Amino acid sequence: MAEVLITLGIIGIVAAMTLPSLIQRNNNKVVETRLKKFYSAMNQAILMSENVNGDKKDWFSDVTNTTQKDEEGNFIKGSNPAEVWFNYYLAPYLNIIDKETLPDGSYIVYFADGGALEAASHTTRDWYFYPGKPKKCIEKYGAALGAGVGICVFVFNFYPNNNANKWTHHYNKGMEPYKYNWDGNIQSLYNGMEYSCNSTNSRKDYCTAIIQMNNWTIPTDYPFKVSY
Repeated sequence: MAEVLITLGIIGIVAAMTLPSLIQRNNNKVVETRLKKFYSAMNQAILMSENVNGDKKDWFSDVTNTTQKDEEGNFIKGSNPAEVWFNYYLAPYLNIIDKETLPDGSYIVYFADGGALEAASHTTRDWYFYPGKPKKCIEKYGAALGAGVGICVFVFNFYPNNNANKWTHHYNKGMEPYKYNWDGNIQSLYNGMEYSCNSTNSRKDYCTAIIQMNNWTIPTDYPFKVSY
């Protein structure tokens, strides 16, 4: 009996040591797969929309994502100009299974694979992709611009018609990982810039670009443990 108990104890210790690593590897795989699939699906949707609506530089519109309310404080269906734009130019070409209006009047759309997309409330340039449940991410880490960026929410940008120098990595492009004002140096994605992916920054928007640059695989030096 003593030998059995010792054996079970050893098995328990080994399991306790290896289980977190196995869980994290699974988290990494799910996040990597859904990020890559989202990137491909969004840019395919943009291409299909161009076939119908012409050059994306002409039909992209940078509008505020806010639904209006009536006198009783209820959201007025169809009053969100950003949602109207999204529904016309992109939604028809995406596999969307559900949609939710948020307390600030913005919205989230849900995809069949478990991911979700939220447009920033102040602009249609910035987009937040959740590889899992948005509510779970927000409840644990805070709003989209908070600590959850690079962990359970990943920032993208779609701004194809601005050719200013700060937008050079987005001009005439589709939905790309956030690279606004990036200097092109890989190390700057990690440190040294306003949006670098590290725990000291309030904005960590470059985290998505790090994963993209590594062929949509989370590198060993990635600064956070991802989840979904």
